[in-house]
Amino acid sequence: MNKTIVLLLILTIGIISCKNSEKEIDRVEITKQYFKILDNSDYSKISESFADSIKTIEGEHKNTYSIKEYLEVLKWDSVFEPNYEILEIEQKDGIVKAKISKMDKRIFFLHEKPFITNQIIKFQKDKIISIETDYLNFDYPTWEKNKNGLLSWIDKNNPELNGFINDLTEDGGMKFLKAMELYKNKK
Repeated sequence: MNKTIVLLLILTIGIISCKNSEKEIDRVEITKQYFKILDNSDYSKISESFADSIKTIEGEHKNTYSIKEYLEVLKWDSVFEPNYEILEIEQKDGIVKAKISKMDKRIFFLHEKPFITNQIIKFQKDKIISIETDYLNFDYPTWEKNKNGLLSWIDKNNPELNGFINDLTEDGGMKFLKAMELYKNKK
């Protein structure tokens, strides 16, 4: 009788442990799929990963987007042909923490090297509800020098493109890309 109780207890603990592990694996997998979607600029399945809205936090900047609004920002991002690489990823207490390297045409032009970020991804059940980004290697002097040079040159030589820097739509991204190309080819 005692052996049966001990065996049932061990089996119960094992089953509970497996269920908890599956949840951890699922959230890590959801996060990996999210970065794969970003890396491939394939947003057809993005709504499967998110709740009805997504909160983003980058330093002082906090935004809450509907899925439709967030898709517009992602379309802007895709114009620059991003490359996302997961350097580290772990789950603890239902939160996924990931160290990410991101490089694209805009970042290369303005920052001259990939962004390295720590990201905290929070969930409600199995849906992402917020992404907090902490930049680990942001080179402010290089970014500002390159951004100001670009904006000054565009203002003098192609003023029809003014405003692209804050236009987070696909059209704004295309103008940003065009401005960078014109600026690089100015000589």
